[in-house]
Amino acid sequence: MDVATRPIPGPRGRENFRRVRHLFSDLAPAIDGLNATYGPICQLGGPGVRIVVIGDPDVIHEMFSMRADTFRWGHKFNAIGVRFVVGNGSMIVSDGADHQRRRGAVQRAFTRPRLNGWIPMIVERTDEAIDRLIADIATDPLATERPVDLYPVGRDLILGVTLHAFFGARLARRVDEFSTLFLRAQAFIEAPAYRQLPHPLPFTKRSRVRADRRRIDEIIDEELADRRANPSGDSLDLLETIAHDSGLSDSEIRDQVDTLIGAGYDTTASTFAWLLWCAVLEPGVWAALRAEADHVLGPLDASGDAADDLTVSSLVYAQRVVHESLRLHPAGLIAARVTAGDTDIAGYRIKKGTLIAWSPHLAGRDPVTWTDPLRFDPERHVALTVEQKAAADRAWIPFGRGPHMCLGFALAQMELVLMIARFAQRLDLAPTADVAPRPVGLVVNRPLGGAPFIASARLEPKARRAGATKRGAGGG
Repeated sequence: MDVATRPIPGPRGRENFRRVRHLFSDLAPAIDGLNATYGPICQLGGPGVRIVVIGDPDVIHEMFSMRADTFRWGHKFNAIGVRFVVGNGSMIVSDGADHQRRRGAVQRAFTRPRLNGWIPMIVERTDEAIDRLIADIATDPLATERPVDLYPVGRDLILGVTLHAFFGARLARRVDEFSTLFLRAQAFIEAPAYRQLPHPLPFTKRSRVRADRRRIDEIIDEELADRRANPSGDSLDLLETIAHDSGLSDSEIRDQVDTLIGAGYDTTASTFAWLLWCAVLEPGVWAALRAEADHVLGPLDASGDAADDLTVSSLVYAQRVVHESLRLHPAGLIAARVTAGDTDIAGYRIKKGTLIAWSPHLAGRDPVTWTDPLRFDPERHVALTVEQKAAADRAWIPFGRGPHMCLGFALAQMELVLMIARFAQRLDLAPTADVAPRPVGLVVNRPLGGAPFIASARLEPKARRAGATKRGAGGG
């Protein structure tokens, strides 16, 4: 049987309809079920909505190796909701020369010196978030019984870091305003497709998102005007660099900034929530993170001003924990592109206009690549053979690969490493469940119910010993 006639495995008839509906309503179990039943490459849907789900790391690697013009990102599936939120000029819904120009203009602003320059700010803002959390706990008489959801804590922290990095400290103080503006947009693109269909009706979720986007654009325009009228020369000011050196129109700048903030903070916040679950539930991980942080970051009251790129590179165990968490819980369960023409992948002929839903979630749990793939093990990435490392690199793809790879991957990993190290150093966390929650979300992979933990400030060793003595005396 030649490529042209070889059928792709997948459901048929009523089962096909059921699987498609499941895919668009409860993504994680849907792709897990397709993978278990039909294998790591399968097709479902039909004319108009034809979908191929790929979870095999080698097949995904083959797809990444193809020419970029084999696929389209400004496709009809993105046009419904994502393009409405991020704008027609966003790099993530652009193809060809427009994509290269827009991405290249922004990518030049993400220099390594600029990333390293943000490190003290990340540590400082992390400490401020922990300080507020500890203060709230101290005033709660039921703190030892009532869990606190650390998902919104991490989300606001990461949004503050993002705003500070892109706009500076002044605008970062408006994190609550930005959070409201972006949260409605994030909820909108997670809604079923029929609820995202274009319409001119007022007083609807779509109209509110449109108004939020106008307000975001107004803020960006104000900041652009200020940067051009009063250039600061600040080498860490990303917006000033884009405003003067990118060659993008103001409309394109607005779309890129909106994309960088919206896509960057929400995905990283969800990843941090998963990271907390993994680090707290696995015995010994939180203690190991704390011991390393004590050694690298210094005393609990140490200022973050001394943190630099050497600090991040020295947090070796924290990097492994982040790496392993991203393997099991990538920010997106799938990523999508559409075939620009009839395309041959893995010996199958895939028709033009097919939505290719490749899955870092399935690749990260591939049993051929990973021993005991569902077990959280930060040490699994150590001392690999050359062959094992090559296989692991192909299967570890939470940020994608190639010309459409996530632009903020380096910033996200740096944030996650510093945040988990500082949280472990300063907080005691007790889980509210014995296992991590199930994943939810069509666009961003979030833990169901967030990240609720019984949280308390870390006791100093002397305070721990005193507390233990009192408990021992009282319980005689």
